[in-house]
Amino acid sequence: MEITAELVKTLRNQTNAGMMDCKKALQETDGDLEAAVAYLRQKGLAVAAKRAGRAAMEGTVWAHLAPDHKSGVMLEVNCETDFVAKTDSFVELGNRLAEQLAASALETVEALMAEPCPHLPGLTVTDYLNDVIAKTGEKCHLRHFCRYQGDLVAAYIHHGGKIGVLVEMRGADPAPEAVAAAKDVAMQIAAASPLAIGREDLNPEAVAKEKAIFEAQARESGKPEKIIEKMVTGRLEKFYKEVCLLEQTFVKNPDQTVAQYLKEVGDRLGRKELTVRRFTRYQVGAE
Repeated sequence: MEITAELVKTLRNQTNAGMMDCKKALQETDGDLEAAVAYLRQKGLAVAAKRAGRAAMEGTVWAHLAPDHKSGVMLEVNCETDFVAKTDSFVELGNRLAEQLAASALETVEALMAEPCPHLPGLTVTDYLNDVIAKTGEKCHLRHFCRYQGDLVAAYIHHGGKIGVLVEMRGADPAPEAVAAAKDVAMQIAAASPLAIGREDLNPEAVAKEKAIFEAQARESGKPEKIIEKMVTGRLEKFYKEVCLLEQTFVKNPDQTVAQYLKEVGDRLGRKELTVRRFTRYQVGAE
């Protein structure tokens, strides 16, 4: 059967595969369009298997919030190069997965990968991912996602999707000023990378490790024990202000802490106590 340019174009429109790949698929299947689609899908599986061992440390973070700001999801999808992270196929993949997660109650990556694709009848998310791998020629995978639901959920995506934050707040309805404040908190977390909300939330082992380092440094000074104790206390206080969200200097106003900013917003909202319940910060490729 003659493989016409029109037939190749039809297959390309259906699969978004390269022109030469479409032509070869039609040649291999004697011009059978349905068989050619299956052929390209199998090719995608082969590419995925070949790429499975490759490092995928680039990618993008996406977030999707409900219109009422009471729930949201955030996910990180990885690929091998920043070039592919900017392609239409990869960007569409991330957007569609974020929308699908937001519309579901799925809790694991494995569960999502087994789900049907709403926009590709008969195919699973795994099939869709393999198609993107075939189109881009790179290993792509969904690394992780998180889901929050509460009084107020906000997100902030920074630096072209290289850093993303999802935060859940308590104490206020999603009024415009409260939503703006929650987004400010998410921006703070993106910029300052706190380890915990407050000092009581810090890992005791991490605090003990820092204290031991401060004590060793202070003793090198040769000062009396009482002075050393004060030096350690002072350095610990500085540590808390650097890694505890509520004690950090607010990035949009260095004259106040994040806790002071939230109190100020709460007062304007009618003496409501606006607090941070939890947050997640993703940075592409980071542990």
